[in-house]
Amino acid sequence: MYDVEKVRSDFPILAREVNGHPLAYLDNAATSQKPRQVLAALEDYYTHHNANAKRGVHRLAEEATSLYEGAREKVARFIGAPDARGLVFTRGTTEAINLVAHGWARKFLREGDEVVLTEAEHHSNLVPWQLTAGATGARLRFIPIREDGTLDMEEAERIIGERTRLVCCAHASNVLATVNPVERLARMAHAHGALLLVDGAQSAPHLPVDVEELGCDFFAASGHKMLGPTGVGFLWSRPGLLEEMDPFLGGGEMIREVHLDHSTWNDIPHKFEAGTMNIAQAVGLGEAVDYLRELGMDEIREHESRLGRYACELLSAEVEDAVIYGPGEERTGVLAFSLPDVHPHDLAQLLDQEGIAIRSGHHCCQPLMRRLGVVATARASFYLYNTEDEVRRFVGAVKKAREFFGAFA
Repeated sequence: MYDVEKVRSDFPILAREVNGHPLAYLDNAATSQKPRQVLAALEDYYTHHNANAKRGVHRLAEEATSLYEGAREKVARFIGAPDARGLVFTRGTTEAINLVAHGWARKFLREGDEVVLTEAEHHSNLVPWQLTAGATGARLRFIPIREDGTLDMEEAERIIGERTRLVCCAHASNVLATVNPVERLARMAHAHGALLLVDGAQSAPHLPVDVEELGCDFFAASGHKMLGPTGVGFLWSRPGLLEEMDPFLGGGEMIREVHLDHSTWNDIPHKFEAGTMNIAQAVGLGEAVDYLRELGMDEIREHESRLGRYACELLSAEVEDAVIYGPGEERTGVLAFSLPDVHPHDLAQLLDQEGIAIRSGHHCCQPLMRRLGVVATARASFYLYNTEDEVRRFVGAVKKAREFFGAFA
């Protein structure tokens, strides 16, 4: 049985108060808190093993290298990757997607080729493709969303065609709480000889992920959203694809030979890890995936989905004019909503006075906000350490805020 109180005891920050109230941290889609096991791994690395990995033959350098490569093996196993050579450490999802845009797309896309995205993409999975289209002459096309926030797959069938070279899609939405059918998109893309890139920033921390079962060709995610440190993330791809790609950044361990007029590149994945790597951060991410695996991703998903459904039901019942975005079923633990005539920033500030941390704004999805007909929303996002009591506190605070702003209507 999932013991959320035991889980919470691993997160020191959850014991603090904010504005005289116990902290209810409901901004997990932005970043997660860190368990003491990850904090201890970072302290242990810097206390006992700190050196520049792959740069020396002394004992500390060898230990740092071993810990770094051990973390790569752990993360690869976590996402079901058959070969750790396909796992490239990056600074996060954004850098991972940009790596594909620069290393693969700018090398292989030609004028008239098409890159297919969805209307609901995070800016990090949209802007790199706008820049790539400008540089290559490729055309961007977009799969629309239905009124309930799910993808219009009939339109996807029509849009993905012979000119498509790449389909890019979030696995789970950071606004709509939808889990997109990436396996089906992979089949559509591959039927036309195209590749599929999956933005896993909102799925890797919350759902069981197996890149082979998904059928994707690229999978990107961020460490800080999955209990790990900031400054580390990863890109997974099949080794054959990575070997065909050009390096993204130059210098450091990514080289094999350097001459005055040319250079040659190291083997994958090192070809894409220029400069001194984020060694401690990778070690921390390795510890984070150990923690997630021990809890069980199926159990984590069930806990978060239950909280998400409970929050939707309670908010609808207690605050009648609350507008909730996304599908009624098959939700993740994300709840984006708005109140008529109340700016989300004002709402978030009032909740902060109650010790409740939520996100407000466009969530790096301005085109999606326009599609929804709003400039911003409030967003509560739940994770493995949140409780039903925190859901009730959150809804109670929204109800209180509704009454406060209603007095000025």
